[in-house]
Amino acid sequence: MLTVGTEWLIEASGCDAAALRDEARLRAVFTRAIRELELRVVGKPAWHKFPGEGGVTGLAMLTESHLACHTYPELSTATFNLYCCRERAPWPWDERLREMLGARDVCVRSVRREAHAPLN
Repeated sequence: MLTVGTEWLIEASGCDAAALRDEARLRAVFTRAIRELELRVVGKPAWHKFPGEGGVTGLAMLTESHLACHTYPELSTATFNLYCCRERAPWPWDERLREMLGARDVCVRSVRREAHAPLN
């Protein structure tokens, strides 16, 4: 098996609902992760703020793959997904999301993506 990347799946609960409606605060999370992990954005990240008390969805295409988030203010929850096709040190999601979104609990799982070597 060949490793083709690592995917991090993050759930942050107990977040400040106002922060989860604030596109600028979520952009700041992306900016910090991208800068600290030395990732490279392709094009312009896409953001959508749902009306009223709704949350925010964001997606940044990266040369390494992608970074996405979805927030659920009514549940005080945010989910993030980072996929990198090259090795990266883990980012301190727990510390950052507690600081930046007021998260009470953060669960980070990582999945190694693999491919079979081609048969010759």
